[in-house]
Amino acid sequence: MRRTAASAGAEAATAGPDPEPVKASPPAPDPAPLRTEFAFELPRGYVDESGIVHRSGTMRLSTARDELVPLRDVRVQDNPAYLSVVLLGRVITRLGTLPSVHDGIVENMFASDLAFLQDFYRQINAEGHTRAAVSCPHCTESFEVDLAGSRLGE
Repeated sequence: MRRTAASAGAEAATAGPDPEPVKASPPAPDPAPLRTEFAFELPRGYVDESGIVHRSGTMRLSTARDELVPLRDVRVQDNPAYLSVVLLGRVITRLGTLPSVHDGIVENMFASDLAFLQDFYRQINAEGHTRAAVSCPHCTESFEVDLAGSRLGE
């Protein structure tokens, strides 16, 4: 059945007013970029062969590969405690003015610095941030502190 232009026009006139055009919603703001590197400052510092102390550095988020590759390392297979040394050697991206950071540097750090880095690694990889909610022991006021880059005792 064919409709004529006149009958189509009559149907359109009786169909009611034109519907409101659909307004496009504004684009959602881009989420904040994912932070993948975190600055730190060692409590004591790594002393290189020239006697220079290196304290400030950066650590990146760990990948699954970072956690799996050390498991194939003979040193880790012989001594599981060596896992954190190899792992930290992979994720520390900068330490002072050293040209590169590797597990050999990490194994020559002071024990307090190694403990600090192990804790820092857990903070940025497990919780996803370096802030912690704390309360004052004297006045019980609650607040947040950023643990990134803080030195022990501060």
